[in-house]
Amino acid sequence: MTKKSTAVDTERIRKAINEILEAVGEDTGREGLKGTPERVARMYVELLAGMREDPKRHLRSIFTEKHDEIVLLRDIPFYSICEHHLLPFIGEAHVSYLPTGQVVGVSKLARIVDCFARRLQTQERLTNQIADFIMTNLKPLGVAVVLEASHSCMTIRGIKKPGSVMVTSALRGTFRRDPRSRSEVLSLMHKDNK
Repeated sequence: MTKKSTAVDTERIRKAINEILEAVGEDTGREGLKGTPERVARMYVELLAGMREDPKRHLRSIFTEKHDEIVLLRDIPFYSICEHHLLPFIGEAHVSYLPTGQVVGVSKLARIVDCFARRLQTQERLTNQIADFIMTNLKPLGVAVVLEASHSCMTIRGIKKPGSVMVTSALRGTFRRDPRSRSEVLSLMHKDNK
């Protein structure tokens, strides 16, 4: 296993992008490409910032609350980079949990999604990471995470099916065990309820 670096080697990315441009037959000295390697390096620093971020920092705002019904944040926009083709997949996350006396600030759910999304990912892994993180750290009775995303690696290359949407889910605790709870949370997440 390769040791994870704490900083992005932007100079190495810049050189690699320059090599790619030359390999596809481009003139790296032409005006439109002169700053491209630097721009791409800065882009990767931004798009993959979650690789160097600890999602636990978003749990500093946990509140004691006697709420024992579903908490759901729906339609959280996210983007990630598919690790198979280094192309983006873009979509919406729906995150729900059933608290046991502790709730988290609502913006923190979106920040947790972003933290895990801003890494080289597969949608399946991303869905599970969000659900497992919330289950482990908030200790709710249940967690439900549904991601819906369009994958550039499928819409602009390969099979070329624009408009297709991949849906993944991760259910933990009571949302996995109890059919009525599962049905309720998935119904609340469904777009027809807007």
